Amino acid sequence: MSVRTATASGAAAAMLGACVLLPATQAQASGAQDSPVVYAHRGASAYAPENTLAAVDAADDLGIAWVENDVQLTKDGVLVVVHDTTLNRTTDAEEVFPDRAPWAVKDFTAAEIAKLDAGSWFGAGFAGARVPTLSQYLHRVERNRQKLLLEIKSPEIYPGIEKETLRVLRKEGWLDRAHVKHKLIIQSFGAESVKTVHVQRPDVVTGFLGTPAVADLPSYAAFTDQINPSYTTIGADYVAAVQKLKGAHGKPLQVNTWTVNDAAKAAEVAGFGVDGIITNNPDVVRDATR
Repeated sequence: MSVRTATASGAAAAMLGACVLLPATQAQASGAQDSPVVYAHRGASAYAPENTLAAVDAADDLGIAWVENDVQLTKDGVLVVVHDTTLNRTTDAEEVFPDRAPWAVKDFTAAEIAKLDAGSWFGAGFAGARVPTLSQYLHRVERNRQKLLLEIKSPEIYPGIEKETLRVLRKEGWLDRAHVKHKLIIQSFGAESVKTVHVQRPDVVTGFLGTPAVADLPSYAAFTDQINPSYTTIGADYVAAVQKLKGAHGKPLQVNTWTVNDAAKAAEVAGFGVDGIITNNPDVVRDATR
């Protein structure tokens, strides 16, 4: 079974007849939409191994326009798409490199990471899936005509990761007007990292991952366009307080909340007025909120 075929099996296949999500644009980013934008968290990670090309394809098979991913730097300075700062949960790094504990991403070269199986842990049908480089990931998203919510992961570990991320995005054509306006958001838990992206590329839409105190929101609005909190930390009052402010591009701050995976919770947070929902189960959330 091919990786692409595997993504369409099981639960995902049952949803292939569902309506396609209308594409999000910066107009929607200002809050002008009927239902929240759905972001496939690490790809459609309920149906394929997270942050792999298979997960991108699984989201595409479900008709989901936006995918979310995580980028980190290898020992030799290559951007790879992986969530944890260690490799052992989502690859066979322990078996391939048994003497390299704690298997930190930063301690491996891109060539070493390319040897790892990033799919078997999820299911036999995904055996042989690899940790993609950011360039490989961008090519797949572009091929599928999808859009990207890119998270700079643990920037404190990787000095200069913002500059390198922007360099790769530029090289792959993702910093032209069309991509910047309609297809790209860069976010991070690191406020300084978000600020750095905003300074280096003021045209790029950015998001801060977290739930700042309401009193602190104006300081965040100076350098970001989105406040993207855990769903466990928000209610309608908080969402309204965020959206009353204008962000770095002069439009109302957005709220994209994470990680919502069931229909009831999706309907609840949609009722708070959030602009987007980040989810492992994008089909479930889409159908619960449209």
